[in-house]
Amino acid sequence: MENNIHLNTIGIIRVQDHEFFIELNEKYRPGLKNINGFTHLQIVWWGNLFDTREYRSVLISEKPYKKGPDKIGIFATRSQIRPNPILITIIYVQEIDLDKGIIRTPYLDAEDGTPVLDIKPYHFIERVKECSVPEWGRSWPEWYEDSVNFDWQNVFNF
Repeated sequence: MENNIHLNTIGIIRVQDHEFFIELNEKYRPGLKNINGFTHLQIVWWGNLFDTREYRSVLISEKPYKKGPDKIGIFATRSQIRPNPILITIIYVQEIDLDKGIIRTPYLDAEDGTPVLDIKPYHFIERVKECSVPEWGRSWPEWYEDSVNFDWQNVFNF
């Protein structure tokens, strides 16, 4: 049984001259009240570039990771290709302009014009003490900060 869900875009991701920021729609800017002080935020966004009937039907991926299995279920990946292209990224907050609804970050793994669905503060409760991943993913960075300089080209089969 499929149910229709209505989502509101609260803003848009902007990428201009290697600068990354989120621009909130004016009516959602009051939602930023007291967000200052969080160093990181979770950004929930819509994978609009991968929102096609064909991509939404993909449930098995053919060897997306070099050290991974030959076939892997889409829910075992972080791929943008999903039945519902809802994606989550953690960002470092450089600056927030509450009046203009602008959140600046050094990097965001989305394209200019990507719709933003939600923003949530990242805090200590998000961490898991005893977390493990399959053997094929153990060479990946353990910490967000380490992912910046990590050679991701050695992970994916693009």
